Amino acid sequence: QVQLVESGGGSVQSGGSLRLSCAASEYTTSRNCMAWFRQAPGKESEGVAAIDSGGVPNYADSVKGRFTISQDNAKNTLYLQMNSLKPEDTAMYFCAAGHRPPGEKLRWCSPSNYRYLGVWGQGTLVTVSS
Repeated sequence: QVQLVESGGGSVQSGGSLRLSCAASEYTTSRNCMAWFRQAPGKESEGVAAIDSGGVPNYADSVKGRFTISQDNAKNTLYLQMNSLKPEDTAMYFCAAGHRPPGEKLRWCSPSNYRYLGVWGQGTLVTVSS
């Protein structure tokens, strides 16, 4: 069972940037969908970004144009570059890894489907002040 460990969270001012990392304990390309999701206090969790086995990213509208998901297979690491941060981006951020169900197309790997991925990390806290 792969384990995921997030890092890179912190406190920044509005407009600032952070880069989150998600280190996997084993080779991740066997997992054909990886994603980031977040949970803010008192709110439902929200899928933020996903990347499929072909390296194609997919973003939630709320972060499109500001966040970039990427992966380094040689380092077994998933990244989330977050620019132009806003106070509403404040949340615990989690990475997730899993498999696209048989028969589903690559576009199944979307931010909203993070909940169906089998492995989640413990999260890293991002706080954005105004």
